[in-house]
Amino acid sequence: MNIYIVIPAHNEGDYISLMLNSLTQQTLLPKKVVVVNDNSTDNTQQEINKFSKNYNWIESLSILSSKAHIPGSKVVQAFYKGYNTLDEDYDIICKFDADIILPKNYLETIVKIFKKNPKVGIAGGLAYIKNNKEWVYENIASKHHVRGPFKAYRKKCFKDIGGLKSSIGWDTVDILLAKYYGWDIKTDQTLHVKHLKPTGQSYSKKSALLQGEAFYKMRYGIVITVIASLKKSIKQSNILILQNDLKGYFKAKKEKKEPLVTIEEGRFIRKLRWKGIKHAIFN
Repeated sequence: MNIYIVIPAHNEGDYISLMLNSLTQQTLLPKKVVVVNDNSTDNTQQEINKFSKNYNWIESLSILSSKAHIPGSKVVQAFYKGYNTLDEDYDIICKFDADIILPKNYLETIVKIFKKNPKVGIAGGLAYIKNNKEWVYENIASKHHVRGPFKAYRKKCFKDIGGLKSSIGWDTVDILLAKYYGWDIKTDQTLHVKHLKPTGQSYSKKSALLQGEAFYKMRYGIVITVIASLKKSIKQSNILILQNDLKGYFKAKKEKKEPLVTIEEGRFIRKLRWKGIKHAIFN
């Protein structure tokens, strides 16, 4: 199976060499890697060049976009700048972050997952962050959810879901749409990916309301939004999360933001979410 990888990178000079080195050490190498240098002002490009000169399957692309690190839209737009340079001769397309270190068997294991079960559309491992001297699970999502920093998509699934949405929430709506189209999601919990920068570390204060906007655009409805936001607030011991999510939700509703999914897809998503809520309550 041919693996193509796109890595958006904005001011990742401290991390990108670690990420690319982990790719060169894979037991199964990808066919093509495009690193998209998105308006970096540090030494990101110089670090990328060290690898692109020595590995003919690693390419570099420089683009100029906003300097603001707005979750969702910036990274997806950068992803597509790289994706659009690729041909269609791939079986698996990966969107990886520049601040991760993959275990050596990551790509080989992903291929095995896709080959073993043709119904798997999205696969990945688990994120671990450094806590003092130990690497611990980054406990911000279910261990059954494939996180945005290291996603692998089967080509047919990627096409079915219409690719990645240029919005915060893209790495949730892709899972939901994959399920809508009958695909399975698979996390391999033996694949420990080192996440060098904890999620949200570089987000601006302006992005605080965007999660609520994402809930609105995924057609969650207010009840599921409250439940999801309250759960997150309790988990992170921060009531401002609930407050900001609700502000963002109603702001998006007032401004009549364009949904990320159709009415039918939204109905499926709400049904799926309610099923998960009931399972959590009664099991």
